[in-house]
Amino acid sequence: MIFYWLLAYLLGSLPSGLWITRLVKKTDIRDGGSGHVTTTNTIRQAGFLAGAAVLILDIGKGSLALWLAQRAGLSTWSLAITAALLVIGHCYPIFANFRGGMGLAVTGGAMLATNIPAALIVLATLIFLVLVIKHSARGAFFASLLSPPLLWLLQFRGDALWVMTAASLVLALRFTIDWNRKYRELWLDREN
Repeated sequence: MIFYWLLAYLLGSLPSGLWITRLVKKTDIRDGGSGHVTTTNTIRQAGFLAGAAVLILDIGKGSLALWLAQRAGLSTWSLAITAALLVIGHCYPIFANFRGGMGLAVTGGAMLATNIPAALIVLATLIFLVLVIKHSARGAFFASLLSPPLLWLLQFRGDALWVMTAASLVLALRFTIDWNRKYRELWLDREN
């Protein structure tokens, strides 16, 4: 159990956005844009293909961490801790001086490994709130808080509910740092 928790943190800590941006543009992704090691910031600094690679790798490491933990027979509460440590590793990676991403892609990967319909509901909630609020950090903050109750209302129980709940707590805390950020969104044409 502790092995899988540590593995989840270490997998989360693999900063694919940092490495790919360094490879493609010879720059530190954290020196520009949002300053975060995210898919969006990779697209800003290294282009769409680099961003797509980062998204796939981040979803993949999230899926792998939960898939391995499930195959090991970890209990629901232990899977929830695995998910939280995965997201913490991504946001505060040991391999990047604890300056990482925001945790959305790895959470998506964890949810895909746990329950695909639940993952799609969470993704739809995120997209809807970002489009309505027109601010990605605020949309992600509210999506992280609303996703567990929404899953519960839609009769998702067990692993899917608790993995999302654990990841959501980390996500909500992480997204508070960008609450007032004014940088231009890639997909939203907004004034403020």
